Order: sequence, then structure tokens, then C-alpha cells
Amino acid sequence: MGPAAGLEAPAGSALSAPRLVAAAREELGAGAGRRRLPAARALQLAGEVLAVAAGLKPALLYDCGAAGPAELRRYVARLREAGLAPRRLHLLAAEGSALLLHPGLAQRRLAAVLRAHPAPFVDVSAGRPCPALCGPAEAEVIRGHLAALLAHLKAAEATSAGPVSSSEVVPTGWNLCTIVGVLLGYPAAYAFAMEEGAENCLALTPLRVFTAQASCARIRDGLRVQICSFSIPESLCAELKEVLDAWCDELKEAFSAQSDFGDLRISSEVVSLPAVAL
Repeated sequence: MGPAAGLEAPAGSALSAPRLVAAAREELGAGAGRRRLPAARALQLAGEVLAVAAGLKPALLYDCGAAGPAELRRYVARLREAGLAPRRLHLLAAEGSALLLHPGLAQRRLAAVLRAHPAPFVDVSAGRPCPALCGPAEAEVIRGHLAALLAHLKAAEATSAGPVSSSEVVPTGWNLCTIVGVLLGYPAAYAFAMEEGAENCLALTPLRVFTAQASCARIRDGLRVQICSFSIPESLCAELKEVLDAWCDELKEAFSAQSDFGDLRISSEVVSLPAVAL
């Protein structure tokens, strides 16, 4: 996959990069156990929030440090004051993780995966000789968790007020790796037997890594923001071609409907790693 043709440069007023960096450092980078965020990472984070608000991906997983949902909510409020992400967003807390969601897009994504056949879940349990699509029984269990999350988000939206809502879900028995993969918009999400821990069978397995990036002159000239990055076992790419093509088409369609980002580029490469953390 190469550059997406016919996609024009973004329009709109420029934002203050120093202001965005200050918001990240003051709301997310203070306190015990938290490091000062580098300016480049702070601008990337602002770009990822803007990508969610623009509908380019359903969610982002905050992984910049020890800050929690409360700090992240204050950070998003600061971004809104600076003129970024004017659309309504939702903060979801789950077992120590914090995700920022585009409410409508996240719910549509969950509903689409619930309808998908075969289920786009890849079993990478450590006891397997190689990755394979989850069987019907395993997929049905995951669908039950996704349905519960969809009901939670619908209920939260019905009772929420203000530009940035929030809620917490208790993921009893859920494999958060799978749930988060779905929420982040990955065309196929990894799953594994939780009784085996987080170990998996992906070590030295050829993985095709897909990456989508776009420029965001609204934040800084020349800034490229990683919209998303995920991997699929190379051995399953042919079997998952339909969902991969659908992901690519949907991203291009969403890209053409916004003006905050330009020059979308989708690429892929095959890697084999001695260990893969999920």
C-alpha cells in the first residue's frame, strides 16, 4: 500500500504548538513517578487526539506515563481550550488503562465486529504451534464481552453531559488485549488463553506490520502523526484480505471527510521478532 491518491492538504487555522506541549507537560507530566514529556511526543499525542476527534480512528490508548483518567480529562480540556478536538469525546477507564474514544465511531466499530463473520480474532495463545483465527466457541465469548461494552458505552452516552464525558467499566473475565484492539480499530485483534498469562506464540513468527500516517500542519508544519499501527501474522493475511481491504477503504473514506490532516500514507512491512509483547 502506498500514498492514498487524491487527498489534499489539510485546511483550518493553525494551533499553538508551544501551548499544546505545555498542556501535556502540566497535566500529564507532573507528579511522582512521571517524567517530563519530550516536546515531540507531546505534539504526537495532540495529533492522535485530533485524529480521534476527526473520526480517523475510534480510540487511542494513553500510554505516555503514569497519569490516569482524571489527568487525561484535564489534558483534553486544555486541548479544547487551545482549539483542538472541538467534538465530543469520551474517556473510558478499564483496569488501569485509559482510552479516549470517539463515542459514535467506537460504538459503530463494536457493532460492526459483532456482526462480522468469520470473527476477526486471532488466537495467539502460547500453547498453539502457530497463530490461527479463533474458533466459534472462543469468538462467541469475546462477542459477549464486546456486547457488554457496547451496552455500557450506550448507557454512558445517554446519561453524559458536556464535551468530555467519562465512565469506568469493570472487565471481569475480559481479555483487554482483544477488547482494546477492537476499540483501536484494528481489522483483526489478538486473543489468547488468559490462564496462560500474556505469553503468546508470535516469537519469530513473520508479522506484517501495517502503519498509517498523515501530516498535520494545523499543529506544526512537517509534523507527521501516526494514525495507527498493528500487525497481522503473514500466514493469515490472505485469509484476512477482506477485512484488511475494508479497513483501508474505510480509513481513506474517513480521511476524505475531514480537513485536519493531509497526505495519508499506508504502508506495510514484514518483521520477525524474538519476542512480541501484547
